[in-house]
Amino acid sequence: MSKLRVLFLCSRNRLRSPTAEQVFRGWPGIEVDSAGLAADAETPVSAEQIDWAELIVVMENAHRRRLQSRHARQLKDKRVVVLGIPDDYAFMQPELVELLLRKTGPLLK
Repeated sequence: MSKLRVLFLCSRNRLRSPTAEQVFRGWPGIEVDSAGLAADAETPVSAEQIDWAELIVVMENAHRRRLQSRHARQLKDKRVVVLGIPDDYAFMQPELVELLLRKTGPLLK
């Protein structure tokens, strides 16, 4: 059985998306990666990552708009989900982990 490939995106790939990648890395049945949409992201999102992903999870509506404006053709058959998690948390902050589990967990079942 193949694993669900999930790409987590935020602005700079420093806090929210790397936390999500860390939290869900050990989950059965999924593979995870993360990147950022800003020019100064730690790991800027690549066309290869978008092609690889079956599910793309972004933190804010602005991320979906930015992704759509840059990669519209690649996103044609992709599922993109907005979690609605603002940039108010530190890396691996317990409240952020809790939000990620509550909002993303059901998508991964």
